Amino acid sequence: MRGRIRACRGWGLFATEETEHGYTQHSILAPPPPVNSSALNFPRVRQAVFGLFVAVALVSPGLAQASGAVAQERVLANGLKVLVKEDRRAPTVVHLIVYRAGSIDEVNGRTGVAHALEHMMFKGTRTVPSGEFSRRVAAMGGRENAFTTRDYTGYFQQIPSKRLAEVMALEADRMTNLVLSAEAFATEREVVIEERRLRTEDRARARVFEQLMAVAFTASPTRQPVIGWMSDLQSMTVPDLDEWYRTWYAPGNATLVVVGDVSATDVFALAERHYGAIAPRALPARKPQDEPQQMGMRSAVVKAPAETAFLLMGFRVPRLERIDGSIEPYALEMLSEVLAGDENGRFTRELVRQQRIADSAGAGYGLTGRGPGLFTLSGVPAAGRTVAEVQKALREQVARVAADGVDERELERIRIGYVASRVYQRDSLMSQAMELAGLEMSGLSHADADRLLERVRAVTSEDVKAVAARYFGDDGLTVVTLDPQPLSGARPAQRGFSGRH
Repeated sequence: MRGRIRACRGWGLFATEETEHGYTQHSILAPPPPVNSSALNFPRVRQAVFGLFVAVALVSPGLAQASGAVAQERVLANGLKVLVKEDRRAPTVVHLIVYRAGSIDEVNGRTGVAHALEHMMFKGTRTVPSGEFSRRVAAMGGRENAFTTRDYTGYFQQIPSKRLAEVMALEADRMTNLVLSAEAFATEREVVIEERRLRTEDRARARVFEQLMAVAFTASPTRQPVIGWMSDLQSMTVPDLDEWYRTWYAPGNATLVVVGDVSATDVFALAERHYGAIAPRALPARKPQDEPQQMGMRSAVVKAPAETAFLLMGFRVPRLERIDGSIEPYALEMLSEVLAGDENGRFTRELVRQQRIADSAGAGYGLTGRGPGLFTLSGVPAAGRTVAEVQKALREQVARVAADGVDERELERIRIGYVASRVYQRDSLMSQAMELAGLEMSGLSHADADRLLERVRAVTSEDVKAVAARYFGDDGLTVVTLDPQPLSGARPAQRGFSGRH
């Protein structure tokens, strides 16, 4: 990943990413978009009512179509899917291309190759020298970056709309003409290794999360860290990268999303001109790597320098496979909001503020994505409290929901806040583009966005109660605890890693 792209909690449309806090769903492609400033000044009641009004308006198909908010789609002859969403509020546009190739497609011994290639995509093509792509985008007054997730890899630019054709030409060029040199990779591999040291090796809670995934899953590539295992990074070669590039960076494995001050007709013509000439390539069959049923509780301990202990639990749960399928994934999403959606969530209100069992506590769930799902509960013991006490308290909160359900007023507040926050995110062109891309990459459709919110609005207290009762027993549970070791002198120094290619 390039730069400091922050992850925001809870939007279950994009990618599941590993963080030191657990298995959570977030839009990792860009910083959280700014909330409409006028909404920030509303009294709480008015803000809730306004949020409900906007949410209801948003999920009305008639209003969405009347406002021009519906994305238009075209598939080129070579298989590239092009999505265009017109938004004329400012003379700017987001150009985002995503490839359905992430760490879940990697094999043992070659983990981290998706992310390493993402770095190398900025090292030049046959016609564009190393670093020139970024220099040209900057000269346009634009910004650009890239990211890798378990499910897919993406590259985006936000530029003045009149420069869209230039960016398309650059991106189409590196889809097919990338130069992978041993010299450039020798340097960049050290950057990636340093990134892993900084973000995982030197962060005790990140190591806990990595261990959780490795223990909770035994067969699925979901167990592998997106950045890769250190030994695989150290042994990675240019042929590994070239094979990945030639296999997955094909038009038929990509989706182009353009959102902003553009005409869909013009964008389709530009896409045909710049991307249409790229020859189609056959994609390999993706072999299913299903995770066997877990037959009992698993546990692990991570010993690492840290100031406090930390608990992370993961429960095997289903994920959203069809937008109109089971209500359970939506109910699990609402359960995570009930427990830890905001400062009024039960964990913060009861375990942190009232009982003072934990200094912090969280819940996470990845609504969409490829591969098996996990629902996490996490906590840091308060002074004088133990990990065992935190574990007991977290599970008791879930058991309460399983026994009593959720008060309808509480659930309605949560549903309103959830839907309204997703509506506010659409104020950002980048968030709109990420929403469309994330749905497509997870196996759903970009056209499902509003229907997804309708399904969330339909979740009942009984639905939440049912999933809390069904999925939180011992047989599907993995527990990893951080056993804090003495800090040796000063905290680990920031090693100067900038995150830039």
